[in-house]
Amino acid sequence: MNRLKKTLDRFYLGFDFQGRLLRDPIEFPHRYRDSRDIEIAAFIATCLAYGKVDLFKAVLERLFSRMGESPADFIITVPAAQKKKIFSGIKYRFNENEDILALLHILQRIVKAHGSLENVFKNNYTSEDSTIEKGLSGLTDAMRNIDTSAVYGKNLKPPGLLQFLPSPAAGSACKRLNLFLRWMIRDRDIDFGVWKDIPANRLVIPLDTHIARISRCLGFTSRSSQDWKMAVEITDALKRFDPVDPLKYDFALCHHGISGVCKGRRETEACRECVFHPCP
Repeated sequence: MNRLKKTLDRFYLGFDFQGRLLRDPIEFPHRYRDSRDIEIAAFIATCLAYGKVDLFKAVLERLFSRMGESPADFIITVPAAQKKKIFSGIKYRFNENEDILALLHILQRIVKAHGSLENVFKNNYTSEDSTIEKGLSGLTDAMRNIDTSAVYGKNLKPPGLLQFLPSPAAGSACKRLNLFLRWMIRDRDIDFGVWKDIPANRLVIPLDTHIARISRCLGFTSRSSQDWKMAVEITDALKRFDPVDPLKYDFALCHHGISGVCKGRRETEACRECVFHPCP
């Protein structure tokens, strides 16, 4: 364990966060300074951050370029009918144009009613909670309950919209929403820390294929399903190395996986080139 901690810490301390910024969706909220804009831009960016980086970045560029200097003001003040004209034809993989418009409509309704996404989250989270699960579930429930008739003509919740709003209550790993919460709550490295009074050790790792693959090799999880339980199990394992800020390792581990060095199998030729070799 001590050897692995030293390797993890060395990897974290030596990681080029700024250098990887342009290959990560966090690039988009970093364009803004106001916490309201950061929150809105971060949520939209993480919702669409799946698939190939170049593809989802192109869609995000189109969205943000049309929102002007303040995404928060745009979301709040521009009516649904006008957004439909501004974002006509923009879609991405599983998300049709109307699904993206419905997400923006939901954000408008939530922010107008509650002031921010942070307020909705904190209405459901308590300091006694061991993780952010209840806060996240409450946030997605509130967003799912918004009437979408202004976009679809009926109060519909098609798969392309619900894909933006998974819930840990249903067992989902909620990778992209946990990424959003990491950005909002952690105040180190390139994360923003604009949501206050929530300890970083309540966060749950944004679990994807890369994190799952490396975590199995390192003995952080024995689970096969990439679900909420696996995400919590991996997070708990990382707390052994840093009980205060276990997700400080997330960015580096994820991008190590994206690099393709780890194949998810022990004692392959690639293992000898891995920074973690030999695995525990």
